[in-house]
Amino acid sequence: MDRFPAVVAAGPGPAGLVELGEEDLPAGSVTIEVSHSSLNYKDGLAVTGTGKVIRSFPLTCGIDLAGTVRSSIDPAWRPGDAVLATGCGLGETHPGGYTTLQRVPGEWLVRIPDRLDARRAMALGTAGFTAMLAARAIEGGASGDDGHSAGGDGEVLVTGAGGGVGSVAVAVLSRLGYRVVASTGRPELHGYLTGLGAAEIIGRAGLGTSPVRPLQPERWRGVVDTVGGTILANALAQSRRDGVVAACGLAGSSDLATTVFPFILRGVRLAGVDSVWRPAGERLTTWTQLAEVLPGEVIDGFSTVEPMSAIAGLAGRVLGGEIRGRVVIDTAR
Repeated sequence: MDRFPAVVAAGPGPAGLVELGEEDLPAGSVTIEVSHSSLNYKDGLAVTGTGKVIRSFPLTCGIDLAGTVRSSIDPAWRPGDAVLATGCGLGETHPGGYTTLQRVPGEWLVRIPDRLDARRAMALGTAGFTAMLAARAIEGGASGDDGHSAGGDGEVLVTGAGGGVGSVAVAVLSRLGYRVVASTGRPELHGYLTGLGAAEIIGRAGLGTSPVRPLQPERWRGVVDTVGGTILANALAQSRRDGVVAACGLAGSSDLATTVFPFILRGVRLAGVDSVWRPAGERLTTWTQLAEVLPGEVIDGFSTVEPMSAIAGLAGRVLGGEIRGRVVIDTAR
């Protein structure tokens, strides 16, 4: 492999498809033949150059990657091992997954669970990993004194449900036994979300009301919020006593105008979800749970595969809220 394709941001502004050589790879203990990556909101910002995602230039884009080990000086990994990596600075401070060859520190890697392959692993990617972390936060809050989950005890709200994190969250939480209420501003996605397991679909109107009343009728046992802003503030005000609200996105706004009342009068917990830097043990546990909870046919139902050569157009669409579910990037095309 003398030369290989990669989507590289040479400087501020849009990234482009170029050819690299192995001498262009960064330092790291494991070299990976990348077969698949994925498209996330952060990737859209990086590829279009509209967000300050990339910290130094030039840099290969793509915050996720999956493939097989080509060579390794890390004793934990051998040639042929099926691996994935998400976050850890990929596509931000370290060259990422929009390429067919990449080198990373071995401690960033997770062995792809037996029930998944590289394509399905990237159909989950950072979005699926984030959704599972949010579900784990809710499950922990729903546990009784014996440590066992309350499962279907109450309704769980998922905002921005048609996006990548939202789609996986709907599928995961419904299979964990919750009655999932999916919030979306796209009526055409109602059938899609019902197929993923949503018991009810609501529009943004009830959650987007401003100004936000500090306390509202109790409804949500848990919330996975990908939107932020007024919608997150209303979700907090509508949460049940001891409810857990997992905040993992800002597709609507990074602002949060709320009060302390949900926290001190109902014991509501606001759990921030950081999917970029998680300990290796937590990464493995979370990926193992994802593979156990979601059958392959469900993963296929919320994902499509697109060529890396189409990344420029796809990046604009994900920022415009035009993407349904998850997009897998085939790096060989």
